[in-house]
Amino acid sequence: MTSEVGGKGVKQALMSGALLVLLIQTANAGGVTRRAEIVGGGGWNGRCTIEAIVDGAAEIEINGDMGSLRTLSGQPAVWRRFHCTAPMPRSPMDFRFTGINGRGNVQLLRDPRNNAGTAVIRLNDPQGGRERYSFEFQWRGAGGGGWQPGPPNFPPGRGPGPGGFPMARAIQICQDSVTSRLNRDGYRYVAFERTIPDNSPGRNDWVIGMVSGRRGFETTRFSFSCSVDFSSGRVRSVDVVRR
Repeated sequence: MTSEVGGKGVKQALMSGALLVLLIQTANAGGVTRRAEIVGGGGWNGRCTIEAIVDGAAEIEINGDMGSLRTLSGQPAVWRRFHCTAPMPRSPMDFRFTGINGRGNVQLLRDPRNNAGTAVIRLNDPQGGRERYSFEFQWRGAGGGGWQPGPPNFPPGRGPGPGGFPMARAIQICQDSVTSRLNRDGYRYVAFERTIPDNSPGRNDWVIGMVSGRRGFETTRFSFSCSVDFSSGRVRSVDVVRR
């Protein structure tokens, strides 16, 4: 009798453990949803700032003012911040993505301009332990004007450059120059995968990153670098190299 009761207890424990694993896998597969905190006054132009804690790999899907964070590997990814100036429209006229902080890779997988208004971003953290990742994207709607400059304290952890010029603004100016270069070469759909200050010795006035451009039915990835005068914000030079 004792053996039978003990056997039932072990069986129930195993079933409970299997059910817990199944629930965790189901939650990770479906993603953890979150609604954006709207911090702006709306309008045709907009931007979103997102932070998440990742250990392994995760994907974030954004549609309108809703986001879904799905863990692909490692410990469950966790939302930290999801701020937008307005819900992202279904058909933005232009779209720019910037990876900002994190030791791994932040990559735009799906551009909302050709994905029914849904952006998909993958976060890959190759090292052990959790890491905070943050990035932003901005868009221009059908009736929008020029790009809006970022707030003075944006992006997080990237304050003024060596000459006092805001790093966020320097990144934006570099991206504008890269976009113009690619547009001139016939690439009409440009999406930035990663843009960061170059921390190599002797290159503290450079901004580097990865970008993709579409020409016809072909999408090509490029690496780029900009030399920025941080006393005036002027871009000295721009190099764009096909990968």
